[in-house]
Amino acid sequence: MLNILKQLKDNHGVVAVKAEFEAEGTRSDEFLRLLEITRRSGLDVALKIGGAEAIRDLFEAKQFGADYVVAPMVETPYALSKYIGAYETAFTKDELEDTSFLFNVETKTTFNNLAQIIDVIVSSATKPGIVFGRVDFTQSNGMKRGDVNSDKILKYCLEVARQCKLAGIEFVVGGGVSLDAIDFLQALKATYLTRFETRKIIFNADALSMAKLRKGLLLAVEFELLWLQNKHNYYACIAKEDETRLELLSTRVLQLRQEVG
Repeated sequence: MLNILKQLKDNHGVVAVKAEFEAEGTRSDEFLRLLEITRRSGLDVALKIGGAEAIRDLFEAKQFGADYVVAPMVETPYALSKYIGAYETAFTKDELEDTSFLFNVETKTTFNNLAQIIDVIVSSATKPGIVFGRVDFTQSNGMKRGDVNSDKILKYCLEVARQCKLAGIEFVVGGGVSLDAIDFLQALKATYLTRFETRKIIFNADALSMAKLRKGLLLAVEFELLWLQNKHNYYACIAKEDETRLELLSTRVLQLRQEVG
């Protein structure tokens, strides 16, 4: 995994590795292991918290030293103001300057409130960026997951990209990003795009101009596979570490029951 991350950083425009307290339910011990190999590779770390006001998650993001913090399901200007208030409470002034804060646009409700949401962003001191979650957005529109690269979803993305560019904030795209998303991402980059991400790997938008883009996306998937295998093996070892003791105690209990009667 470490070798893949170094390759991605050096040759494929990768800038960060991502974990989620939300959809993935990443445990603290898992995150610490991911944090170790990420830091050893020289990459940044992005952490998606459980909600706009997940204060405990924000405290942990600060303690772990997350470089990017992302909140899900921010659908209204009010929800965004609560998120901004939460991270401005959890982080000191210096920490706010060293951390990028973003939130997900992943429903049609958020898109319909985009103008007012952008107003809240522009009026804030920290100006959080936007991550367009294509899979959830697609499904919130009653479409199938396979429609993430459709012209209809691209039209929505392009509008959000234009708004982000005008506001001078970061615009990141994720959700179903693989080889078949390259044309979609290229169209966005022509308008405005800061980064794009797979489930675990975050690329700088400039990676779309690199000759080895397809190899980079393949390595990103390979990294996720290895990470899941590592996670499986880790918890399998924990589950098995007391097997001998369990067998011994089970036998002893049976013997004692016979003695006690």
